[in-house]
Amino acid sequence: MKEKFWDKDNVVGYIFSAPFIIGFLIFTLFPILSSLYYSFTEYNLMEAPRFIGTDNYVKLFTDDDKFWKSLQVTFTYVIASVPLRLAFALIVAMLLNKAIRGVGIYRSAYYLPSLLGGSVAVSIMWTQIFGDQGLLNSALGLIGIHSTTSWIGSPGTALWTLIALSVWQFGSSMLIFLAGLKNIPASLYEAASVDGASGWRQFFQITLPLLSPIILFNMIMQTISAFMTFTPAYIISRGEGGPLDNTLLYSLYLYRRAFVFFEMGYASAMAWVMLILIGIITLILFKSSNLWVHYETKGEK
Repeated sequence: MKEKFWDKDNVVGYIFSAPFIIGFLIFTLFPILSSLYYSFTEYNLMEAPRFIGTDNYVKLFTDDDKFWKSLQVTFTYVIASVPLRLAFALIVAMLLNKAIRGVGIYRSAYYLPSLLGGSVAVSIMWTQIFGDQGLLNSALGLIGIHSTTSWIGSPGTALWTLIALSVWQFGSSMLIFLAGLKNIPASLYEAASVDGASGWRQFFQITLPLLSPIILFNMIMQTISAFMTFTPAYIISRGEGGPLDNTLLYSLYLYRRAFVFFEMGYASAMAWVMLILIGIITLILFKSSNLWVHYETKGEK
C-alpha cells in the first residue's frame, strides 16, 4: 500500500526536522541565492542594489591586481599547508596507534590545538611567538643565533608563520587517521613480517593503500578548510594582509572588499568565484582518486 505523504508518522518526522529545514532555508539557502543576485549588482548597504550585469566579474579578472595576488597567496598557503598537515597527522597517528602507557593522554594533548581552532587567542599567541622579541628569537638566542627579525613582519616568512599555525592544528586529521589505522587488520602486518617485509615496505604496500580512502577524505576536507582560512591572517596582519600583501588570503581580501570598502556586490562575486574554484579542485581530487585510492572491492567505490 502506497504510503501517504501526511501519514501520522511522517508528520511527526516533519515536525522534528522543521527547525533544521527552516534554519537551512533562512540562514543558508536564502543568503546563498541573495549573494548570487548581489554579485551582479553594485551594492554598498546604504543604497538599493543596482544591477550591472557581469561587470563585477569582468573587473575581478581584468582590473584587480590584488585579486590575483590573493589567489597566489591562497594557493601557496593551501599547497604548502595541506600536505604538511596531513603528513604530520599521519605520523603522529601511527605513533599513537601503538600500545603504550598513557596513550589516551597523548591523543588528547595532540588534539587540543584543533579544539582551539583558528581562534583569536591562538592567533595572538602566534604573534608573540614569531614577533621580533618573540619566543622563537629568544630560543635562537640561547643557542647563539641572535636575531631581531619579526617573522610575521618579514615578507619572506610572514605567510610561512600562517602555514606553521595550520600544520600545528593537525589534531582532527590525526584522529581520523587513527580510526582508519585501527581498521587495518593486524594479520596483514603479521603475514608481511613473516615474509620478511621491512617496516617501510609494510607502510607503502599495506598502510598507505588501505588508508588511501581516509587520506582522500582528509585531503578534501582540509583543502576546503584551508581555502576558507580567515582569522589567523586577519589577526596576525591586523586586517591588512601585510607585509606587502604576503598574507592577503582570499577570504581576507573578500572581507576587506565587503566590510572595509562596503562593496557588497563585488565581494559576492568574489565569493562565487571561490565557490567555483573549490568545486573544481574538489572534483579534480575525486577524479584523480581513481589512480591512487585503493578500495577493497569495486562495488565499494
